[in-house]
Amino acid sequence: MVSRYFPILGWAPSYNRDTFAADAIAAVIVTIMLIPQSLAYALLAGLPPEVGLYASIAPLVIYAIFGTSMTLAVGPVAVASLMTASAIGELVAKGTPEYLGAAIVLALISGLVLVAMGLARLGFLANFLSHPVISGFITASALIIAVGQLKHILGIDVSGHNLVEQVASLVGGLSGTNLATLAIGGGAAAFLFWARRALAPLLARAGLSPSLAASLSKAAPVVAVVATTLAVYLLGLQSAGVAIVGDVPRGLPTPALPTFDAELWGTLFLPALMIGIVGYVETISVAQTLAAKRRERIDPDQELVALGAANIGSAMSGGFPVTGGFSRSIVNFDAGARTPAAGAFTAVGIALATVFLTPALFFLPKATLAATIIVAVLSLVDLETIRRTWTYSKSDFAAMLGTILGTLALGVEIGIAIGVLASLALHLKRTSRPHFAIVGRVPGTEHYRNINRHAVDTTPGVLSIRVDESLYFPNARFLEDTINDAVSLDPDVRDVVLMCSAINFIDASALESLEQIDHRLKDAGIRLHLSEVKGPVLDRLQRSDFLERLSGRVFLSQYEADEALKSGPAMAAE
Repeated sequence: MVSRYFPILGWAPSYNRDTFAADAIAAVIVTIMLIPQSLAYALLAGLPPEVGLYASIAPLVIYAIFGTSMTLAVGPVAVASLMTASAIGELVAKGTPEYLGAAIVLALISGLVLVAMGLARLGFLANFLSHPVISGFITASALIIAVGQLKHILGIDVSGHNLVEQVASLVGGLSGTNLATLAIGGGAAAFLFWARRALAPLLARAGLSPSLAASLSKAAPVVAVVATTLAVYLLGLQSAGVAIVGDVPRGLPTPALPTFDAELWGTLFLPALMIGIVGYVETISVAQTLAAKRRERIDPDQELVALGAANIGSAMSGGFPVTGGFSRSIVNFDAGARTPAAGAFTAVGIALATVFLTPALFFLPKATLAATIIVAVLSLVDLETIRRTWTYSKSDFAAMLGTILGTLALGVEIGIAIGVLASLALHLKRTSRPHFAIVGRVPGTEHYRNINRHAVDTTPGVLSIRVDESLYFPNARFLEDTINDAVSLDPDVRDVVLMCSAINFIDASALESLEQIDHRLKDAGIRLHLSEVKGPVLDRLQRSDFLERLSGRVFLSQYEADEALKSGPAMAAE
């Protein structure tokens, strides 16, 4: 029981030297990658750069204790950083202690909510965000982030919380472009785009293994950081208007919790909930994808606890909301990490950098961090999924498009709200008018199929109908209308068999509809039968008096029902 909530107890006892070596190598590679990423995502969230480092230490250690994924790496990510800036940007001014305090509260609330959901085993709630909606939201968020970071590449001021406002502000400020900043930012972006596409093959041709070459190519942002920092320092470009990070405090934060402000906490609760759920969906998707490659098991509810605890740890160490990052987790996986200890070792590396390397960041141009963000988030723009969704399902595409347009035009909170509502609306639409089929027996078999799709035999006077959905209040009336319409088309019907092979649940409203159907059919001299009723469904029906009042019988199989009803009313009534 204890190991369920502390998965570390499952892998730590068998930890050995070989595993340590693999985890340590992965940690070094991920640490190199995380330093510029952490600084960049803090900038994206509107926070001081050191806060990104703080948010990359405690969460990694805590996830190693509570997480069930062997290779997931948690920390600041682009979408959560954007949602953080959006949630608190209109409440308090950026650059103030109150802004940082609000970000910390956001992480704490998000963490508490996720832990509570995990303990209550509510991981299924995240399923209400469909994949097309999440994909659309991430794509739109990536575009907003990329456009928003152009201000640092161009060296101009750009405002706005959605794409429309940002583009208008960007166009209006183009005349003030700082050429030195553009050279630094544009050069860094060009190098990073090239590295993403061509550096790994180049390293592979130099003799490195493909997996190691791919992992090392992810460290290209470090090269960009070092090169542009040296350029600013040696050429004195800060005097030419190139914005730099400036003084980054050395040392680790003192663990503390924010003071309780009922008004602030109430205002931030809903944004924190959205950040937590979106972050959890991204986390569990990454974790399950990587686990499948090694045939490992992920516990979705425990992942809620782990991610929630990581966010609480981030808040206590002066950080902001974190989640499982796709790029860093892939690097961790490809670099050979075997256990979550690799994350803990990465945290040690980040902590050492925070203590010893921050003075070297003084001349780091913000344009380089912006270039890092732009290159990273543009990989999240998934045009192929949009095309595939359009081809496969127009209704899912409508939900995706609504999420994209809502996020771009109205902001991230409204965009994700549109996505949630669209997902729920699609679910209700599909289940309120489920697929049904009148079925007949495939000749020479005991299988029953749709009469409109297959050459089948039907029994005169017997209407066999299959409903391919659980029965509950949105589709209860539909069931009544479907059976009534089918019966009205055949005046010779004497028996109706409801084939229940696809029905997993019947709620109280649907039970009342079944009673009404049976009553109406009985008045017309027609009996209602059930076939292939699943055990849990039958157990629930037996708690009522429906089966006692049923005019017909409950058959084990559709074939049994068909054979019995062929013999006429006497056999059917047995």
